[in-house]
Amino acid sequence: MSTPEPTPAPEDQAQQAEAQVEHVDVLVVGAGLSGIGAAAQVLSRVPGTSVAVLEGRSASGGTWDLFRYPGIRSDSDMFTFGYRWRPWPSDTALADGGLILDYVRTVAREYDVERRIRYDHWVSAASWSSDERRWTVTYEHEGREQQITCSMLWGASGYYDYDQGHAPEFPGVEEFGGQVVHPQFWPEDLDYSGKKVVVIGSGATAITLVPAMAGTAEHVTMLQRSPSYVLTRPGTDPVAAKLSRLPAKLKQPVVRWKNILEAVVSYQLFQRKPEWGKKLIRDQTVKQLPDGFDVDTHFRPAYNPWDQRLCFVPDGDLFRSIRKGEASVVTDTIETFTEKGIRLSSGEELEADVVVTATGLKLKAFGGIRFSVDGAEVKMHETMAYKSLMLSGIPNFVYTIGYTNASWTLKADLVADFAVRVLEEMRERGASMFVVDKDPTVGERPFMDFQSGYVVRALDQLPRQGDRAPWMLKQNYLTDLRTIRHDKIDDGVLVFR
Repeated sequence: MSTPEPTPAPEDQAQQAEAQVEHVDVLVVGAGLSGIGAAAQVLSRVPGTSVAVLEGRSASGGTWDLFRYPGIRSDSDMFTFGYRWRPWPSDTALADGGLILDYVRTVAREYDVERRIRYDHWVSAASWSSDERRWTVTYEHEGREQQITCSMLWGASGYYDYDQGHAPEFPGVEEFGGQVVHPQFWPEDLDYSGKKVVVIGSGATAITLVPAMAGTAEHVTMLQRSPSYVLTRPGTDPVAAKLSRLPAKLKQPVVRWKNILEAVVSYQLFQRKPEWGKKLIRDQTVKQLPDGFDVDTHFRPAYNPWDQRLCFVPDGDLFRSIRKGEASVVTDTIETFTEKGIRLSSGEELEADVVVTATGLKLKAFGGIRFSVDGAEVKMHETMAYKSLMLSGIPNFVYTIGYTNASWTLKADLVADFAVRVLEEMRERGASMFVVDKDPTVGERPFMDFQSGYVVRALDQLPRQGDRAPWMLKQNYLTDLRTIRHDKIDDGVLVFR
């Protein structure tokens, strides 16, 4: 009779369990709009695939949970910002952050994603082994460094740095007797009622904050170094309202495609006829501002429309605040903060009790993860983007980054379609690896042809794009719809092994 093996001591059992690294088929990094959508599509369309989602924060929702400043909302219409496969359920075109967060979390529950999200898991590194055909992903949880392996790694953490925003150093800020806040870290107890507020900035965050704070504050001043293009769009989609009696399965596609085509056509027109676009925007702006308002100083940028993202305001709320005298715009540069406010280069001093530095975001490419392939560190600026969803030389990796000239989710949905098709192709072939290799004959261009400050500041940290397909980012949904969703997966560039 054989002698039974002795039962390991409790401490030995713990060590053995720790040595067994968990493996999943698909590992998604990020539980925001992109990550939840990614996991939902894999789970619903590729049955039997094991999926886990690692989220660095203690809550889902990404941007829509992190940002808590007054008035936070989408600046894209919700019929294209919502998922194609789970339509936005309301006629509201530009929804506030709370509604968007509820929508994203509802989708997570409906598609059984919520129970697969692991919170407070900060991913720091990912190492690919061609011999093992898998990624080893290192993360920190509860103060300990741990690992998990996966066959496909999906970066869905967006490109914002959640730890810090862009915060220029302002001279004399330590002399200021009031409160300085950054929108990314809005204090829950901030009381600005009856106070003078200065919002520094002219982008989407600033033009959202100003009308949201106006009326409660004594006065809100938007202080900008240079203006942005600001356009009004209805808070409720008029076509959706007219079709309200139709069943959702008939109404939603019509409204969605109306908004897609509007965005594509307007972008192309503004790019091809910038002077016409400038005049159109200026004429609309003049109609919404008081007589004699200096439109050309405060609402006429030096760049062409869509060289930077256009700012949309629901029902002209920013212009209405200006007309009512609750808000004003000052275009100047800051000389220094003073005890009572801000002194400008012109010599004017703006009194303030609260200063909001809506000075922009900071990019963190792919969540700041350190990548390596077969022991060699990956230098992102040496890689080239393929269809703006994979990177050359990095196997079994896809990432989600949305459009800059249209709704983020239009591209996120296409990336999900692509990833699902790749998983299906791998099953059919019995393959365990897919990769794209950089073509030395393809010319290089910046990763994003976009002049917004947060992009320009980070270009040297980002991959490159090419000068022709499939390495070029078209920023055109209709083109991507064909090349990503419908063209053959096996295109001679993407290789399965």
